[in-house]
Amino acid sequence: MLRPLLSRLILLVAVGFCGWFHAAAQDTPLLSGGLAFFSSTTGGNTTYFTIAEPLAAVPIGPHFLVESRAALLETFSPSGSPQAGYDHSHFVGLTYLQGDYLLTSHLTVVGGSYLVPFGTYNERLSPVWIGNFQDGPLIAGLGVMSSGTGVGGELRGSAVSRPHYTIDYAAWFSARSGNQQFNAERSSGGRAEVYLPVQGLEVGASYGRLLEGTQENFYGTHLWWEPIGTGFRLRSEFARGQHGDGYWVEADYRMAAFGGADSFVGRFEPLFRMQQTFRLNQTGSDSLPAVDTQRADFGLDYNLPHNVRILTSYSRQFSSTRNENIWETGIVYRYLLPTWKGK
Repeated sequence: MLRPLLSRLILLVAVGFCGWFHAAAQDTPLLSGGLAFFSSTTGGNTTYFTIAEPLAAVPIGPHFLVESRAALLETFSPSGSPQAGYDHSHFVGLTYLQGDYLLTSHLTVVGGSYLVPFGTYNERLSPVWIGNFQDGPLIAGLGVMSSGTGVGGELRGSAVSRPHYTIDYAAWFSARSGNQQFNAERSSGGRAEVYLPVQGLEVGASYGRLLEGTQENFYGTHLWWEPIGTGFRLRSEFARGQHGDGYWVEADYRMAAFGGADSFVGRFEPLFRMQQTFRLNQTGSDSLPAVDTQRADFGLDYNLPHNVRILTSYSRQFSSTRNENIWETGIVYRYLLPTWKGK
């Protein structure tokens, strides 16, 4: 499994160096990503994770960009027997590998393996260095098909851009792929959103259709509100499939008003997320819980210097099968560096 991955990473770097002879100085390739160590305790059992998510963005000239993200995960979880200690597993793979061609100021053509643009979590909040909570919402897998990625093409961009509002769009078609690194289902769909910059408000809708096996439609809406000049953010999503639906609402507040963002108090960031899922029938194979589930997440993050964050949270989950407490802690480091010095 490592050999094909290394071959693709070497190819990505080679493409970047070929682009060196054609790119302007400001088109310096960037290496970014995040490193994290997490622990999660559920029902008295604690699991430990180490995660590395490197990301490469390689511009080739003024119109073309190659970008990719990988995931390296090590998991230590309790075994079935107390005497046996912990089981260990690992995963290495590419999350996506795509090429972006800026055709016009309103249209970018994307090809390769890409994150399915359904809702907002999959594209915007899934990187380990961005999300406020250690784990994603219960509906994170709804509408993005089984793998969260597509293999094919996208059309995306800004349809209308005005000082007081913008309208953005993304449309995709994915072929079926059984490749171990780039697994995808045959599907299509799109997303559109309206953003009001003065109010810091975004409202959008998504649609997806699974085109193989038992064909299924997915519908989603999202609302983000980030008032300008404040540390408050409100994010929410609703998604519905043929066999279930659900929502999540997340609010956080960076306490920069108390002495500034770099003060001791200003680095704290209290969080709250409420989420529910509803099972419409028992025939589905989606990622939702098998029964109706409610979950409240309370978090407190601390933003250290040099892009280091401490994440802590407590969750209480309710369902007809069992109620449980979930305690999570972790530390995340985000890095960003050019591959060589620009002018």
